Amino acid sequence: MSIVLFDLDGTLIDTIEDLGEAVNHALKVHSLPLHSITEYRKMVGHGIRNLVWQALPADLKTDEALLDECLADFKSWYSAHIDVHTRPYEGIPELISELGTAGVKLAVVSNKFQEGTEHLIRRFFPEAHFEAVLGNREGYPLKPDPEIVREVLQTAGENKSGAVMVGDSPTDMKTAENGGIRGIAVTWGYRNQEDLSAWETVNTVASLREKLL
Repeated sequence: MSIVLFDLDGTLIDTIEDLGEAVNHALKVHSLPLHSITEYRKMVGHGIRNLVWQALPADLKTDEALLDECLADFKSWYSAHIDVHTRPYEGIPELISELGTAGVKLAVVSNKFQEGTEHLIRRFFPEAHFEAVLGNREGYPLKPDPEIVREVLQTAGENKSGAVMVGDSPTDMKTAENGGIRGIAVTWGYRNQEDLSAWETVNTVASLREKLL
């Protein structure tokens, strides 16, 4: 294997508490019902607009003006509190270092907004070299569209046969399938074994290391 494309949230780092608190802040501003952090685990993975939309009460989901306002409140809070509770999963920094030392190319492919994706990679993996760090960018489709896979492989000068996608959600695995590359699902993130049963899975960072090195 020549290159590993990592999802970010729920795969490399645990962001759920900061994300949940940011959405709850936006909901609170508008006197709307809040959600538990556990509930947010099922809402993440499809971009922040979709996250905020899912958090809205059912009878308000068609109110685009309200969604825009809540999204703005979310962005303001989250940008200022993006790494208060967020941390890499245990063993991940060491794995990233080992892969780099072994000559395996690395990339990040996320549906998180681009600025947040870049900030968290700089914050938690300052010494790692990534061929590409790609998030949600205007004019580019979100995962599971395979465009992000094609972009990484072109940038890195690699082909599909040597690439693997590692993520914690069906969206990540469908991205791998759509992009024609191998997918490995991790169960320590925001989806459980049952959600990921259709794909090749690993339950620990040690198990992932065995498959990648």
